[in-house]
Parts: sequence; C-alpha cells; structure tokens
Amino acid sequence: MTWLRSDIARPLSSGPAGYGPTDLQAAYGLAGASSVNGTGQIVAIVDAYDDPRAEGDLAAYRSTFALPACTTANGCFLKVNQSGISAPLPGTDSTGGWEAEESLDVDMVSAVCPNCRILLVEANSPNNSDLYTAEDTAAVTCSANEISDSWNGNEYASETGDEVHFNRPGIMIAVASGDSGYDNPNEGYPATSQYVTAVGGTTLAFNAGSWSETVWQGSGSRCSLYIAQPSWQKSLGSAYTSVCGKRIDNDVAAVADPNTGVASYDSFGGAKGCVGWCIAGGTSASTPIIAAVYALAGNGGSLTYGSFPYSHKASLRDVTSGSNGSCSNSFLCTAKAGYDGPTGVGTPAGLGAF
Repeated sequence: MTWLRSDIARPLSSGPAGYGPTDLQAAYGLAGASSVNGTGQIVAIVDAYDDPRAEGDLAAYRSTFALPACTTANGCFLKVNQSGISAPLPGTDSTGGWEAEESLDVDMVSAVCPNCRILLVEANSPNNSDLYTAEDTAAVTCSANEISDSWNGNEYASETGDEVHFNRPGIMIAVASGDSGYDNPNEGYPATSQYVTAVGGTTLAFNAGSWSETVWQGSGSRCSLYIAQPSWQKSLGSAYTSVCGKRIDNDVAAVADPNTGVASYDSFGGAKGCVGWCIAGGTSASTPIIAAVYALAGNGGSLTYGSFPYSHKASLRDVTSGSNGSCSNSFLCTAKAGYDGPTGVGTPAGLGAF
C-alpha cells in the first residue's frame, strides 16, 4: 500500500523532502508526547520479503532528523523471519516494492514514537498463510504491544475463520484500508476485521499557520461482505446501520496523500521509481502512524480493539470534506461531520482518543 512520487525523487546524497517527524508530531498534537513517551513499547511491523538494508536505512532516516539511534546493538531494532528468529530471512522482492514498504513503515513509527522499540517481522511471501503466520509471531512469540499491517487483499467468504489471527486482546492492530478508493473489490480484509483499527487516509496541508485535512481520494472504505458489525459501530445509530449492517471501514485516519506525502529513505530501490530520499504516501503511511500513536498513549492493554476512538471523538480532528469515490449512501465515500467511511471518526489530535 505504498505510493512513491517518482516525479521528485531525490538522489542518495540529497536531503529529504516531504513531511518529517517534526511536521507529523505538530500536525497531530504529539510533540510533547513523542519526546518522552513510548519507552518499553514494542511496535511490530509485519511485511513480506527481506529488506537487507532496513537497519542502515533506518539509521539514515533517524540521524537526518536527529532522532535517537535505533539499532540491533542497542536493543531498539530487531528483524526476524515469520517464525520469530533472525535467520534464515526470506528472499528479497525483485521489484523492490516490499523493501520500500518496510522502509516507510519503520520511518513512520520512528517519526511519531522515537522512543519505541521497532520489531520488523518478515513473512516469506505476500500470501495470506505467510502473512498470518508472521502476524501470529508478532503477537505471541515477540510480545508486540502494537502491530502495523500496511497490506490487505480482497474479501473472501472464509475470512471469518481467519479472524483468530487478529483477535488479540490487549494488542492494538492497525491495518491499512487500501489505496484505490471506495469499495475496490481487490481491497478489504483484514482491514474489515472486527478486531483491528482500520486506517484510512487524508490529504494533510499546512496553511496560514495551521494544519488541516481532507479525504484523500485513494483512501479505501467499504461495507464488509462478511464480518459482523462491532458494537461500537452499531452505536452510531440507524442512520448508519440501516445502510451497512456489517463492519464499516474505517475507524480513524492520517496522512496518506502522496501529494502531501512524508519523507522516507530507501536505498534498496526498484520498480517504485525512487532510490534514496522519497516522498511517500498511501495508507501504508497512515497505518504505522496510527500504530505509533497507540504506542505513545500506552493504553493498549486496557482497550477493546478499535472501539476507544468512538467514545473519545472530542480528542480527534473531524475530517468533514473530500470524497474517495461515488456511492448512493454518501457517508461511506464522502466526509461529513461525525463518522464517515473514508476517515472514520477522525485523525489524531493528541493522545486522548488512543
């Protein structure tokens, strides 16, 4: 779910463009918390294939933005395979796409929660069986507090049987909703899981001294085909449940528009069209951001899946403009006051909703 802007790619020797940690922390009211919170939190990132340059690229990102070092040696960074051990690691992705994904994911966790420990769990392939094994490893073997999943696929009738991989009380799991707009048939699960926080995307702008957000047109949203509606969405009322009686994506959102994208460093390169400092977007950016916000708050052990933001709307920025497609029931694809599909109940405004 990573988008990289190839029109303004910068060489390895150039500095970063795009929003950096200071920008993201300011935009989401996290500057104070980011400087002191997160110690002891393990944010796991589940991706496919090996990024052999992950630790070095992470060092380049963090040193550029004056963040504390996060290395294997100091215990901050750990990379394992889908079984939870450091060797053998999977092969690489010939396109470079998953390596770009991994770089973006670790950079966004670093940007929001510099004091968090980062666990990179690399699945053998992007097949569901391998990704779900890696998911289990992150939760059980590696004791993650938060898990970020910047991937999804089409919904399927047997997905209800795979909910066991995401039903992890006390572990906050953030899942990307997709980058193809409203109700794309190739996107859906596991963002539609009732046990995760489904993350949409916004366009983030800074004008006249203040930050604002609208719906990113690529943000995924949908009414699930198979997953039951959780109680906190039922509580939205009949205006919503009469339109969709099952799980609705999304719960919350953050910046994802590559046109207002984030800085990311990836020296592996590949078909994505950027080597070195890149401007990145997609719900691959918003998802690790949200996982890291949960880590800053440190409340995951007492929360129930994605429910908490719904009862703390006052601590969110309500996104009220923009659309990610056309639909007869407009809240599923168009922003409005209160809940809407593309951005859920809003974007972070401090830690109060997490």
